[in-house]
Amino acid sequence: MGAGRDTTVVIVGAGHSGLAMSKQLGDRGIDHVVLERDEVASSWRRQRWDAFTLLTPNFQSRLPGHAYDGGEPDGFMTQADIVEFIAGYAQVIDAPVHTGVTVTAVRPTGGGDGYEVDTDQGAWRCRCVVLASGACNLPSAPEFAAAVPDDIVQVNPLDYRNPGELPDGGVLVVGAAATGIQLAAEIHASGRPVTISVGEHVRMPRTYRGRDIQHWMEAVGRLDERYDEVEEILKARGIASPQLVGTPERRTLDLNALTDAGAGLRGRLGTIRDGVALFSGGLRNHCALADQKMGRLLDDIDAWITAGGLDGEVSAPERYEPTRLASDIPLNLDLHRGEIRSVVWATGFRPDLSWVELPVFDPKGRLRHDGGVVDAPGVYFLGATFLRRRKSSFIHGAEDDTTELADHLAGYLAGVTTAR
Repeated sequence: MGAGRDTTVVIVGAGHSGLAMSKQLGDRGIDHVVLERDEVASSWRRQRWDAFTLLTPNFQSRLPGHAYDGGEPDGFMTQADIVEFIAGYAQVIDAPVHTGVTVTAVRPTGGGDGYEVDTDQGAWRCRCVVLASGACNLPSAPEFAAAVPDDIVQVNPLDYRNPGELPDGGVLVVGAAATGIQLAAEIHASGRPVTISVGEHVRMPRTYRGRDIQHWMEAVGRLDERYDEVEEILKARGIASPQLVGTPERRTLDLNALTDAGAGLRGRLGTIRDGVALFSGGLRNHCALADQKMGRLLDDIDAWITAGGLDGEVSAPERYEPTRLASDIPLNLDLHRGEIRSVVWATGFRPDLSWVELPVFDPKGRLRHDGGVVDAPGVYFLGATFLRRRKSSFIHGAEDDTTELADHLAGYLAGVTTAR
């Protein structure tokens, strides 16, 4: 290992969250470096499928001191657009990024007054560490994935690029959040029959009353709901991403659209036993609950519009057909029959913090933190779902999150107790 270097703060990760924190620390005159194992915006470059677009429209693509300024505010950034936006941001703010540097360990210094960050290019000593390496580094698949027959191809969204990589034949897509329904639609359009396993999900129209649904989510304050205002924050952090897709025609993609196209629906996949996939019987309940929650959201939007005297400025209220389900939904699927040739596990993601050698994990291996303030002095976490607000997992959520966490960090360095 090379000679150690000193700085006040080490930010691990040069994605949008790490760069947003770099801008905040720079504005506060706090010395820091950003360590990135690959290139700026690495996960956006390497871990997205070919047709990927953001769920949020361009008018919400903003970071501290930087925002989308193109001619399509209601459009949706592609993978290449996102990389250009974030890489351009790094240049605009002149972030002190060190690329090609892999962090191998974070541990307390011997004196207990800070941290040592080991890398494959030498060590850094610092007072504070910001963990901004991403909350979606690893795919999360159930243990019973190992019971899928060997002749069936299994893929996850981080490795999937396009339907042409899958064998011909049927595809079982497990998971019906944004990623699951988008991949199901794309794969089915390629001519491969798709069956999608559906658990709890969030149904949402792409547009409502002539505006993007994200416009209304922001306007009514739903995206600004704070983590400390929610009774069950761990449950809230586990809620699936809304069933949305970003397309030029701003189409709504929900279970009805999938079944209209010919996809088959099953309930939540409970296990695989002797090569037979066993599904729960709760599909109707899950769909009814999602329909009800969407209805309540639209009621709230309508009430906000009326209270603001805006009814005459937007189109009339709309309501949507309930999720349509077949009268007889099979509860099992024999994977040995040859009907299914591949399985796509769209069952979520988790961070890879295996290099963090600090006593900050609970018995289930989850990082202990309070809105990104980690349970270790001077350590912070960024990028997770509902970290500090409902919008935390979106690019534009990084601005408010990093503003508050940078203030907390500055107070810590000054020896001032700061509200979390």
